[in-house]
Amino acid sequence: MAASVWKGMISFGLVSIPVRLYVAARTKHTYLHQIHKECNTRLKQPLFCPHCNRIVDRSEVIKGYEYETGQYILVDGDEIKKITPSSGSIMEIITFLDENEVDPIYFESSFLAMPEAHAEKPYRLLIKALEDTKKVGVAKVSMHQREYTVFIRVRNNGLTLHTMYYVNEISNVEGYGKTYDVKLKPEEVKLAHQLIQSLSAPFKPEAYKDEFQERLNELVDSKLKGKAVPVSSQKTAKAPVIDMMQALKKSLAASHPSKGEPKVVSMPHRSRRKAS
Repeated sequence: MAASVWKGMISFGLVSIPVRLYVAARTKHTYLHQIHKECNTRLKQPLFCPHCNRIVDRSEVIKGYEYETGQYILVDGDEIKKITPSSGSIMEIITFLDENEVDPIYFESSFLAMPEAHAEKPYRLLIKALEDTKKVGVAKVSMHQREYTVFIRVRNNGLTLHTMYYVNEISNVEGYGKTYDVKLKPEEVKLAHQLIQSLSAPFKPEAYKDEFQERLNELVDSKLKGKAVPVSSQKTAKAPVIDMMQALKKSLAASHPSKGEPKVVSMPHRSRRKAS
């Protein structure tokens, strides 16, 4: 079984659930290392001290905060332990939110929470309560020398946690979200609706792949076997859209090639579901 990254309690009210956290997802890449061209040796980045003019062992390393250029406040492991808050071992739920209230942009890393032995009942109780109320728990947890705010939600009959990006970590680009002074023709909007409907499909995560990584693996495999390097077909660059109506019609026709030129039809009005 995978190694856990945190062990402690999820607590809400007087209910405590011993759990372990496991990384839910991580990026997978084929990494290309830096190689010395002259001798085909992988280049390394040693822990080198320019003052002592030698490579140091990891046992000689301590953490430090640079308060001025070249001046550091040193902090050792015992001092870190003394300032670790209670969330280092107890993940207390401080509030509950409607499950559709959190913008996904605030989701950072994901973890799977698994109950310890004999903690299945309170674990299942929290799952049932969150399902019935359509809520997400918000808690604090300390790990890796940082305190995180986490969202606790039900997924596939288990508890999944997402660490939160704080407000100061969300980028603010000038001009983003402004209302542009443009007029959209009703026919353009209807065609856009039809195009979206024609391209809509159920979410199947297995259908989406990193094509570059697949081709990189093929490249490495081909070179290992002494075969010709595979060549991918390159898409031609698209010209800027001049006539949006024509572009929409052609896009819609391409999504239904047997139906020819599309007709603009009125889309049925759909009442918006209110949040639970």
